[in-house]
Amino acid sequence: MTDTPARLLRLLSLLQTPREWPGSELADRLEVSMRTVRRDVDRLRELGYPVEATMGALGGYRLVAGAAMPPLLLEDDEAVAIAVGLRSAHAVEGVEEASVRALTKLEQVLPSRLRRRVSNLHAATVRVTSEDTPVDPEVLTTLAAAITNRERLRFAYRDEKRHTEPHRLVSAGRRWYLLAFDLERDDWRIFRVDRLSEPFPTGARITPRELPADAATYFTKRMYSLAPVYEMDVTLRMRADQVPDGLGEVTPADDGTCRLRTAGDTLGWLAMRVATLGCEFVVNSPPELVEHFRELGTRVMRCVDQSSVDTGSVDQA
Repeated sequence: MTDTPARLLRLLSLLQTPREWPGSELADRLEVSMRTVRRDVDRLRELGYPVEATMGALGGYRLVAGAAMPPLLLEDDEAVAIAVGLRSAHAVEGVEEASVRALTKLEQVLPSRLRRRVSNLHAATVRVTSEDTPVDPEVLTTLAAAITNRERLRFAYRDEKRHTEPHRLVSAGRRWYLLAFDLERDDWRIFRVDRLSEPFPTGARITPRELPADAATYFTKRMYSLAPVYEMDVTLRMRADQVPDGLGEVTPADDGTCRLRTAGDTLGWLAMRVATLGCEFVVNSPPELVEHFRELGTRVMRCVDQSSVDTGSVDQA
């Protein structure tokens, strides 16, 4: 590879892989001499890329953290993943503006084929907003540091002071959770991070404890055991092949209808999943969902009637 700019970009792409590269391997990949590799590494350093070299038989080159953020080289799928993530960033307070700035910079340099992939994915995705409180990023970083440093952590939670040994942060849907061992209660607890305030690492070191299962499995089982789960069975006035993927178990019927069976932790969530399908339906179970729809329908009709009255009064005026 004789083109110096192209070779530097290729070298940078290799060094961004999280491993240490022996100089001989880099020389083979770039089809140049070891001397050229050393010279190219010096050029990258002059451009602000902190390339570290280690000596010895097992030594080599690797890219390390520096004082500033240098430009990155991204593969196609990496660039698309970052762009999609920036478009959907909303669970952490204050990141929306920074996400927009970063997305603007990224999309300016994306090839047209990748811009189309990002735009198509964004257009085909519906974001369901919620009333959940965004998480303060400083709280998240404090919790993460305490977990990494294995320090005990004190914080306020629902007007109580808690003394814990933090284990993992869990990002689940629209919320963040802290999985920690509560020292006062002598048991594992799950805390919603948006309800947590004044986190303070005490400096006391933690002797690692073992969870009954890995963090993801334990969190999922514990959360489902704490929340009521409703099994929904509805008949939809639509063909089975018209039901969007991922809603649950769909069984077709001969008359152009189908049965949808799924589960959820709230009646409101199940009702929304059915109501937004745009077809008529019959709720077979649970009875609580029938009552939920009845109350929802009554509330909607009151709103419609009130809107008619307001419209009429405006017209008379």
